[in-house]
Amino acid sequence: MSALLEIAGLTAHYGDFQALFGVDLTLEEGATVAIIGANGAGKTTLMRAVTGVARVSAGSVTLAGEPITRLAAPGILTRGIAMVPEGRRLFPSLTVEENLLIGAHARRGNGFWTLERVQALFPILKERRHSPGTALSGGQQQMVAIGRALMSNPRVLLCDELSLGLAPVVIKEIYAAFPQIKDSGTAIIVVEQDIGQALRVADHVHCMMEGRITLSGRPAELSRDAIHDAYFGVSHA
Repeated sequence: MSALLEIAGLTAHYGDFQALFGVDLTLEEGATVAIIGANGAGKTTLMRAVTGVARVSAGSVTLAGEPITRLAAPGILTRGIAMVPEGRRLFPSLTVEENLLIGAHARRGNGFWTLERVQALFPILKERRHSPGTALSGGQQQMVAIGRALMSNPRVLLCDELSLGLAPVVIKEIYAAFPQIKDSGTAIIVVEQDIGQALRVADHVHCMMEGRITLSGRPAELSRDAIHDAYFGVSHA
């Protein structure tokens, strides 16, 4: 595997408040990386910085060898990075199908993901295609948000807190789609507070605390105690 997305020394501020401190992270082709950490650890800020929404103070983001750090959010999307935002953020005035089709406006050329393939990935979205997006359950809305991002045929899919507020059975159904998404050629970064879920789906895990990465490794290499210390910043002893 080769590096698809490289984040080096990334620093970000909100006004005078520094939210990220020199974050380094690499996403390989076809891989899934999980970022775990408590609320306020900087996980969402990192995703916003990669997608051009949050201002980067220092450091770089490179996609397939191309620097994208200074690009605006629309330019980053068209180059192949799509985000499933925390809270889903569907368009309430649009149907399920219309919400999905909105995601295709940034597509460049033909790719694997079409409306039909997204509906095959999550069959309920075809069944409910004429319903208002916000009339669906939380889990179904999350499927719409994922499908909308896939419609741009991204090389990198960023997923921010997919499991937040959802029942375990629904979370399992959503994560069951990951192998098909990876098989389509899309690499994934998933932000999770659920440590167990992150360890199950990821090839590589990074733990963040207070804007810094405090632990990195493959799930099999990370002990429960090491994760605890990196997550909470306190000793387990």
